[in-house]
Amino acid sequence: MRNKRAQNLSSGGFGQQKKTDAEGTIIKGISGFYYVAVEAASDAAPRADLPANLAPREGMRIYQCRARGIFRKEKKKPLVGDRVRIEILDEEAAEANLTDILPRKNELIRPAAANVDQAVVFFALKEPEPDAVLLDRFLILMHRQEVPVLICLNKKDLADSGVSQHWKMIYEGCGYQVLLISAGIWEKEKRSEPDNQKDPELEELRGILEGKTTVIAGPSGVGKSTLTNVLQDTVIMETGEISRKLHKGKNTTRHAELVPLGNGTYFCDTPGFASLDLPDMEKEELQTCFQEFEPFEQRCRFQGCSHVTEPDCGVREAVQGGKIAPERYENYCRFYRELQDREKHKYS
Repeated sequence: MRNKRAQNLSSGGFGQQKKTDAEGTIIKGISGFYYVAVEAASDAAPRADLPANLAPREGMRIYQCRARGIFRKEKKKPLVGDRVRIEILDEEAAEANLTDILPRKNELIRPAAANVDQAVVFFALKEPEPDAVLLDRFLILMHRQEVPVLICLNKKDLADSGVSQHWKMIYEGCGYQVLLISAGIWEKEKRSEPDNQKDPELEELRGILEGKTTVIAGPSGVGKSTLTNVLQDTVIMETGEISRKLHKGKNTTRHAELVPLGNGTYFCDTPGFASLDLPDMEKEELQTCFQEFEPFEQRCRFQGCSHVTEPDCGVREAVQGGKIAPERYENYCRFYRELQDREKHKYS
């Protein structure tokens, strides 16, 4: 009897399952629960009550986890994209405790995500019109966090081709890769001919994303969730309409979440934003975020030239000569003065 009792205790006690550990990736966090995807997991049936947009891919199991109180004590907040250790409490119900956050490669503040390989900055060419100020703010944020960026300009089917090429040339001239796409058309094609999607731009985008964790960010209503629908085959996310009165998007993504695309590829959809503050930085650091300035800085008369008011400035001459886009330079001056004002208030 004693031996039988000891055997039962070693396996977790009478009527209990033995607890096992696993490593996985947080793909969503909401209402105190964290959904953790574990690759090459057990063949047990998936939870019946999983949200519709968390359907696991083949060879993957998703566990609903609660984080231990120690995270609150240590003021550590689990983020989407975190690699974590979990203690499986019930394999059949796919329930677990989140016990440890593994070291992060990086941590983004906005959007809040961890272990990101690259970012897709996603704006529309039409409905809503491109907001270059917001776009440049986000590029600065990603530059400061050392995250490589791909710019996707959506709804090219609605925009004048000359306008589309204008925006493409501006940002390619700054050293960014730019794709002009039509996610809405791709989604219609997917619904009508799901096995016959061979758009070269879509295939190029799939190749860029493969094997990486990519965060997509941009304003509401530009088509981020539409693109997410196109890229995967198990999740159909809600997509929003454009407010006809204000020509602004409705935010259909309310929480950052990772969509598994297979083969170690994750796509992080994030809530849209209408405004974005510049990161905490000195005004003198701003010019490093405008890569196109660098070839002309050696022509400046003064060392440490701000490129705003000084005479004989190589950057301003390049703007006047059409070698730097005036839209970008205007935004640079706007941001410089914003940082200048922030500095004044800081020490006043």
